[in-house]
Amino acid sequence: MTKYTIKKYDPDDYAIWNDFIGQAKNATFLFHRDFMEYHKDRFDDFSLLVFENKKLAAVLPANKLENSVYSHQGLTYGSLVYNDQTRLSSVIEIFQSVLIFLNENKISKLMIKILPSIYNRKPAEEILYSLFLAEAKLIRRDSLSVIDLSQENAISKIRKRNFKKAVSNQLIIKEENNFELFWNQILIPNLDKKHNAKPVHSIKEINRLKSFFPTHINQ
Repeated sequence: MTKYTIKKYDPDDYAIWNDFIGQAKNATFLFHRDFMEYHKDRFDDFSLLVFENKKLAAVLPANKLENSVYSHQGLTYGSLVYNDQTRLSSVIEIFQSVLIFLNENKISKLMIKILPSIYNRKPAEEILYSLFLAEAKLIRRDSLSVIDLSQENAISKIRKRNFKKAVSNQLIIKEENNFELFWNQILIPNLDKKHNAKPVHSIKEINRLKSFFPTHINQ
């Protein structure tokens, strides 16, 4: 088994972490430190960096709650993140090393919300096989509704009829950088009425994230 060195994320790792996320095959901008840290006051960060010799081989965006580690409670999803060159055997060894590290640090449970495959830059199911080998327990499964815009999609008669009605009523769809109108008049009232809930992000937070990721966050 290859000897991997694991360390907890430190602010000094900001650049190397983000560089790795930028070229990983199973990562999105949600794993960028600027996104992860906008709510760092709410989560005890326990992100890990895995090195093979002195080369970064994988990262695990994560937070800690009591004696459990989650990847990640503050994000829509998480995962062990690696690059194109990482083989299945290496991912298995890396994941084993992570589990050993967590055990040595008195962590009794690791919870991972796997990144949906549609966001992978290339197929990256090595982590799923590693979880299988570790006899991980599946406790939840979510589904996605996805439209592949590169393909021709059939549109129902009802949707076509509604589209014509929208056009006749001069409905305009456009990109809008001002989030406050949607947040205050649509999002907040509807979440409260239908789900007795509040938005995940405050208007201040979403504006801040938009400034960090102007091409990724659109309305």
